[in-house]
Amino acid sequence: MARIAGVDLPKKKRIEVGLTYIFGIGRSTSRKILGAVGVDPNTATDDLTESQINDIRKVIDGEYRVEGELRSLVSMNIKRLMDLGCYRGLRHRRGLPVNGQRTKTNARTRKGPRRAAVKKKSAAKKK
Repeated sequence: MARIAGVDLPKKKRIEVGLTYIFGIGRSTSRKILGAVGVDPNTATDDLTESQINDIRKVIDGEYRVEGELRSLVSMNIKRLMDLGCYRGLRHRRGLPVNGQRTKTNARTRKGPRRAAVKKKSAAKKK
C-alpha cells in the first residue's frame, strides 16, 4: 500500500484517481505530478514500484502544499478575515453563506436544521 503525505492511497484504483485522496490534490494536479515524474496515469496504485512512489513523494513535498500544511493555511486565512471584521469574516463568524448565496430559502448546510416556531396557546382553549 502506497503512503504519500500521510495518506494511504487506495489499492485497486488508478494512480491518477488515487492521488486525489490527498487533501489539496485534484485530478488536474494529479496529472501534472504524474507527467513530471513520468508515470502512466492508468497504472494501478498496487503496481507502482518503490522508486516511482518516492519520485511522486518528492514532487509533492517540493512543489505543493497538501494535507496539514494546507488545512492550517486555509484556517489561518479564515481566522484573519474574522479578525479583520470584514463582510466575509462576519459571515464566517455567524455561520452563514459567504459568497453571496440567498438565505431566505436554502442555505441549510450552513445554517443547520430548521428551528420550529413556538406557538402560544390561545385564550379560547384555556376555559
